[in-house]
This record gives sequence, C-alpha cells and structure tokens, in this order.
Amino acid sequence: MKIKYLKVSVMLLAATLLTSSCVGSFSLFNRLAKWNTHATGSKFLNEIIFIIISPAYAVCCVADALVLNTIEFWSGSNPMAQNIGKTQNVTGKDGLIYAVTTLKDGYEVKSPKGEVVKFLYDQQTDSWSQVQNGKKTEIFRFNDDGTIQANLQDGRHITVTPDEAGLFEVNMAQHGASFYAMR
Repeated sequence: MKIKYLKVSVMLLAATLLTSSCVGSFSLFNRLAKWNTHATGSKFLNEIIFIIISPAYAVCCVADALVLNTIEFWSGSNPMAQNIGKTQNVTGKDGLIYAVTTLKDGYEVKSPKGEVVKFLYDQQTDSWSQVQNGKKTEIFRFNDDGTIQANLQDGRHITVTPDEAGLFEVNMAQHGASFYAMR
C-alpha cells in the first residue's frame, strides 16, 4: 500500500516539474520556422523545403528544450534570442531617427549625420563604457553592494542607488546642481 502512494507521489512530482512555467522561448526552433516561411516567395516551395528539412525541426526543438531553454532559465537570457547584428531605427528626444545595432557586448548608435557611438559592456569589470572617435570612456560600473558608481564628465565619481532617486542624483550632479533636504 505504501509503495503505491510512493509511486503516485513520484508521478505527481514529475508532472509538476514537467508542467512548470519555465518553458523558454524556443528561439532556435522559431528562427528556423521563420526562415522556412520566408525562404522563397512561394508557399508551395516553402512547404517542399519544410518536408525536406523536417528532421532539422526535431533537432532544433530538442536543442531548445534541453540546452538553450535551460540556459535561459538559469541565466535569464537565451543565447539564440539575442538580436546580435540586428539594427533598429529609434527616434531620439530630438525627433531624429538613429540606427541602433545590437553588438555581442553592447550597442552601436549611428546618428542621421553619420556619427557613430558605441556603448560596450565589460563583463570583467561589470561596467558600461562609451566609445566615440576611438576614445573609450567608462560611464558607470556596478558595485558589489548593489549601488552604481557613475563617472561624471568632469572626472568626478558618484555612488548612487539603481533607481529613480539615483538617476535624479546623477542628473543633478552632472548639471552642477545640488539638492538639499530640509527638515
């Protein structure tokens, strides 16, 4: 009788683990499907391609389920879901359209005038830097205590919290203003 309850308990535990909400994005499978649907201008030719490469769908699905979605679950990002090399047009505060390209370690922003600025993340120092005209300048770095060290244009450093109050404090320090609280 106890063995029966043990088997039922194991089955229920396995079912809860298999049906949890950590499904993942299945990026590799979706990329293959997207490519297949746009491979040619004819849906009939696309179907023939699908039939020929159908084993690739199974391989991609298994790779997503066992490897890539697991990486996504534990790290928070799927290696295949990143849009490395893709460019998006973004409207700036000035109303102009900027081309933003996703790089492996950051972003490249090209202005309508052709000026290029890169924002790069350095994993070793846990910091973001700006590269313009060949000159690299660290913008900010994450501290071990959860705060951020922001580097101001005049060479000063300021440590703030990663929230709206910290952003306000950096903005005030950058523009030479001070904010004092009164009791």
